[in-house]
Amino acid sequence: MTTAPNVHVLPQTDQLRALHTVIRDRSCTQQDFVTHSRRVFRLLLEAALDLLPFAKKEVSTPIGAVYEGLEPARDPYAVSVVRAGEAMETELRDMMPGIRVGKILIQRDKQTKLPHLYYQHLPDDIADHPVLLLEPMLATAGSALAAVDVLLERGVAEERIVLVDLLASPQGLRRVGAHRPHLRVITSSIEERLTEHAFMLPGIGDFGDRFFGTTDSGARP
Repeated sequence: MTTAPNVHVLPQTDQLRALHTVIRDRSCTQQDFVTHSRRVFRLLLEAALDLLPFAKKEVSTPIGAVYEGLEPARDPYAVSVVRAGEAMETELRDMMPGIRVGKILIQRDKQTKLPHLYYQHLPDDIADHPVLLLEPMLATAGSALAAVDVLLERGVAEERIVLVDLLASPQGLRRVGAHRPHLRVITSSIEERLTEHAFMLPGIGDFGDRFFGTTDSGARP
């Protein structure tokens, strides 16, 4: 599909495809799934941080020269959508020790099929910082958009949010683009489509269950 300007897809290198081959395999062990998912997360998070604003900064090198470099214009915060988004936190904390991380819990109502906000705990000054919104699976985009609404209500500007997804569906990306055109999205893959049960194809199954080991790995036929 042709992506919108605010949708960023990781370069589809052989290395990335090899990592995807492991985590998409229904026979993959939980340990391998976690290890290889975290390697993709590192690539995603580095790319996401590159989308944030930077300011110029000069430093002196060990030989006395001046290097005209950059530094983050403002310290980024992260917000994970519980529970799948929490899978990204360890990698992010390894990269940025001390980063402040908020939590949002959203679940879909079984009757109405609509997302329902159950819990939020965010830094008081989150409106003053760019935010990485961690949500590995962008399928229908219902939960992601509900989480974005929470951030907007707390004063975070739409253009200061970067949604970090492991996989994204074309339907989900179209919905995000229609409702939040200034939101930036970074993903490692745009899938073919959604099934009638809202699983992505070729997909990965239920990410949270596979990562945290709460069910057998892989999607059911």
